[in-house]
Amino acid sequence: MTVVHPIKLAWITNGGTGAQNYDEFADDAEITDIITANPHSALAVEMPHLAPESLGKSFLESLPDAVVRLQRDQAEEKYRRAEHVVVLYRITAPGEAPAYGLWSMVETDQISTNADEPGLVIRNEDVFISKVRERVALAEAVGALLSPVLLLQTGRGEELHAALAEATDAAGEPASTDVDPAGRTHAIWPVGPGELQDRLLALAGGGELVVADGNHRSLAAQTGGLPRFLAVVTTPASVFIQPYNRLVSELPTSLDELLERLRATGATLTELPRDARLPGKGTIELYGSGRSFAVGLPSDPSGTSVENLDHALVERVLLRDSLGLDAGDKRISYIGGDYPVEWLRGEVDAGRAELAILIAPVTVDDFVEVNLERLKLPRKSTWFTPKARGGLVVADIR
Repeated sequence: MTVVHPIKLAWITNGGTGAQNYDEFADDAEITDIITANPHSALAVEMPHLAPESLGKSFLESLPDAVVRLQRDQAEEKYRRAEHVVVLYRITAPGEAPAYGLWSMVETDQISTNADEPGLVIRNEDVFISKVRERVALAEAVGALLSPVLLLQTGRGEELHAALAEATDAAGEPASTDVDPAGRTHAIWPVGPGELQDRLLALAGGGELVVADGNHRSLAAQTGGLPRFLAVVTTPASVFIQPYNRLVSELPTSLDELLERLRATGATLTELPRDARLPGKGTIELYGSGRSFAVGLPSDPSGTSVENLDHALVERVLLRDSLGLDAGDKRISYIGGDYPVEWLRGEVDAGRAELAILIAPVTVDDFVEVNLERLKLPRKSTWFTPKARGGLVVADIR
């Protein structure tokens, strides 16, 4: 028996509702701008407090607005109803190989977070519990899931990739398409009960499923008592890992004092005669006050592979020990790979941040090693691309 299942009641977009997932933005104002330009964007439901007409309300206070917006979109036929379907998913862009996935529902009780916890769904990253609570509250209010968890099929990934490519090639015109800000075209095709659906479900659930994106959403399903959660099961050949950097809006000390504190931890520092850029593994680069530094943070010889990853060293040595900041401090922004290094330096130069922290992306080998050991990555350390787009397929959970 597979742990991946059809969506009992799905709402399939007719166009215009697709959106980046709620946690892919560096600035809340970007979300408001997107909703202003397109009130039917799924973000108006997912981040209701940032819709123009709800500004000033808290997230919880704006949940009734989210309910109204989703019901309005359904009534205005922005979505079509479908029952007992999986949905083929293809993402294409010039110069890139196609990415494939399968929208479906996955058993929540299969989530495993350590070696002693059985289950085929491996969640591998620490989370911010406040964000989990928001996702739980939203699902309970609107009775639906709008953003999927992205899962990597590790056991039968090659077979699934080939089957999805064959199925989309044979499916004709997609039911709907959506173009993201990077110019990628997201296309979907619902597949009802039958031999094809059964074969795709068997492949999608044919091995361990690693959470590539959506650790908060998967934990929200557990916390909210949902028996199944919305997912896009994808293949290793469909994704790659981009950098996940940090911005600090306000330093609790001067830059020079920070440098001294880093030296006291055993870090090595070299001021650079050029602008900071993305470093190689084992070194981070800092940019602040127009100055750039290469920094080698001290590792822990007795630490695990996770504890000595660059992202973990940044969280422990730089943010906690040298700046006294908890990882969830509002002064820290986690900036995914869609934002280039030039953008981060520009935020510092414009005075909207005081420090940019540039970190080499986690390698696929590191990611696999961590998951095989059933350890957790530091928060916000893997930015998988391309990401599944929210608002294309909505799962009704009532």
